[in-house]
Amino acid sequence: MGAPVKHDDIRPEPLAKALAERYLAYALSTITQRALPDVRDGLKPVHRRLMHAMRLLGLNPAAGFKKCARVVGDVIGKYHPHGDLAIYEALVRLAQDFALRYPLIEGQGNFGNIDGDNAAAMRYTESRLTEVAQALLDGLDEDAVDFRATYDGEDEEPVVLPAAFPNLLANGSSGIAVGMATQIPPHNLGELCGALIQLIENPSIQDRTLLKYVKGPDFPTGGIVVEDQAAIAEAYKTGRGGFRLRARWEKEEGARGVYQIVATEIPYQVQKAKLIERIAELLEQKKLPLLDDIHDESAEDIRIVLTPKTRTVDADLLMEQMFRQSDLEVRVPLNLNVLNANQVPGVMSLKQALQAFVDHRLVVLERRSKYRLEKIATRLEMLEGYLAVFLNLDKVIKIIRTEDEPKPKLMKAFGLNDNQAEAILNMRLRALRKLEEMEIRAEHDALTKEKKDIAKLLGSGSLKSQRLIEEVKAMDAKFGLKTKLGKRRTEIAGARDVETLSALAEEAVELASAVEKEPITIVCSAKLWLRALKGHQEQSKDDKYREGDKGRFWIHAQTTDKLMMFATDGRFFTLDCSKLPGGRGNGEAIRTFIDLPPEADIAVMFLHVPGRKLLLAAQSGHGFITNEDDAIAMTKNGKRVMNVKPGVEAVVVRAIEGDQLAVVGDNRKLLIFPLSEVPEMARGQGVFLQKYKDGGLTDATAFTWSEGLKDENGRSFSKSELKEWIGDRAQAGRIVPNGWARSRKFAP
Repeated sequence: MGAPVKHDDIRPEPLAKALAERYLAYALSTITQRALPDVRDGLKPVHRRLMHAMRLLGLNPAAGFKKCARVVGDVIGKYHPHGDLAIYEALVRLAQDFALRYPLIEGQGNFGNIDGDNAAAMRYTESRLTEVAQALLDGLDEDAVDFRATYDGEDEEPVVLPAAFPNLLANGSSGIAVGMATQIPPHNLGELCGALIQLIENPSIQDRTLLKYVKGPDFPTGGIVVEDQAAIAEAYKTGRGGFRLRARWEKEEGARGVYQIVATEIPYQVQKAKLIERIAELLEQKKLPLLDDIHDESAEDIRIVLTPKTRTVDADLLMEQMFRQSDLEVRVPLNLNVLNANQVPGVMSLKQALQAFVDHRLVVLERRSKYRLEKIATRLEMLEGYLAVFLNLDKVIKIIRTEDEPKPKLMKAFGLNDNQAEAILNMRLRALRKLEEMEIRAEHDALTKEKKDIAKLLGSGSLKSQRLIEEVKAMDAKFGLKTKLGKRRTEIAGARDVETLSALAEEAVELASAVEKEPITIVCSAKLWLRALKGHQEQSKDDKYREGDKGRFWIHAQTTDKLMMFATDGRFFTLDCSKLPGGRGNGEAIRTFIDLPPEADIAVMFLHVPGRKLLLAAQSGHGFITNEDDAIAMTKNGKRVMNVKPGVEAVVVRAIEGDQLAVVGDNRKLLIFPLSEVPEMARGQGVFLQKYKDGGLTDATAFTWSEGLKDENGRSFSKSELKEWIGDRAQAGRIVPNGWARSRKFAP
């Protein structure tokens, strides 16, 4: 009989557990290996591997170029076993001067353009590292950082680069992981160097003091940041926020009062061709009443020409209308979500990110210094051996010629150790004539002095700080504000300018709408029939609806308002209140205005308030905060902001006011936790607000702890009555207090 057949080790396991474990592993891999940059060098693994491979290929700034296909091949084969197209796209972006503020790769050939055209195939393009990249790699051969085995175990790669250049903030980063994302705009190196020097000299420096040096983002494509200074300060203090970025334009006068407007810089990451195409569409739709024509006269520089309807049109007002309706103005988000030195993701403030860079540079300085000490010790040992035999070269030669094992004899004759004897035996005859005592002693003295200086440096915190400041100043001199590359490109508008622009924006909105402001009452029935009654009317029992239908939403508005709707499938829809059907009859079905799927419903209907933050929540208990301005969607398809799984409905939209969040479920359990635990996102599923064994989320609201909480019936519960319901996000909570509304909901 043959050997018994071995059966596979098959073990039963719950599907939910198996999926959870595997999805968690995937999520961690996505977060740490793809989406989030390391706070120390500002790079993701693919970028770090690209630069390491190019360094080993000898593609330094002084060397010649090599085909990008060669670089991509080395990266795939040795370090990053992924698709060649993905790696090449990462390489291309590092070389685009309109994508990176300080390019890390110098390209030769077609690397794409600001119109959105793709780069040529990798077999046609060539590349090498820039001086900035060289600064990131400097010290890699001096034990400055740890190395780890590559994916196949045949080679090694750096865990992080030494990074003398503050790449994270200087070049920025973006990425979307599982349950989290990062969006870091680029900044000016000269300003970052100023902030770093102040931070090194005074580690307890306040966040607001750092803003005297870091004015705001500095985009490679220029433009003007028109964000309020208080909002900028808050964004850098919390690590979350955003910046309004506008195109730079100028007015060119012509004959007899005729003029044209020329946009010379467009916002960061806006494709010029798509921008012009979109403005042309708005012209055809007659949504730009002050604009007559647009054409592109760009060559190497940007030159988009806007022609007004008449010469009497105010240029500032025209541009405010353009900013309002096109991508000549965009909102650039800030979400400083990075991996720290322990590879743990988290949102950092500006100060924390700068401090992490300083801490990393301190570690690099210490490791490089210790590495140099080891090299000096080895060399001093050799020099002492040379000095020992210098006056007895004839005896050394005699021992080597006559002895079968000369090493022990040399060691005994001259008092040498094994390494010294080996070095002398390995010397070429040609080198013997160069053994001049003065030179050996001079080198010995110089190395001895350097050894003492390094030992003194390692033992003094102030000397280390001084050395770090010298390194930062050297980087500033090379790439800072006084250089062509480092000169600030993006203008930060002053507070008065922002106020003036805001006033113009309001005027432009009113002009663009060309609608007389009148009060209306928006009525939407349970079966989603929509109408607008004249004036502000109150609900009554006499209100008429279609047979079998009843009232649902009743909103007082103005014809100049925007009506926003949040559907149960996570999409936002927006309608112009001046274009709603009249109040005669039962109105019109809402699905004639928006593409709402049959299985979806309208969860919430409200009027748009510019600049407001909204809390979104779904039955599954997931939720997050989003910016209401970013949720506006004037198309029939709407805009998907919240991702909900099949069978789950989005149910809550609440304006954010306060410092605490209260969540209640179908199981009548209430949970209260700090609002700061809820992330702000432009789109996604969000995080768990409350966990449920049965049922799901009923309602959620933000409130101010000192003012207490109200239920739907209007009953107030003070902070002393709510202490037992305080917990952490994603807990189950406790049964609601006695007297809570039967609906389980909060006050509207």
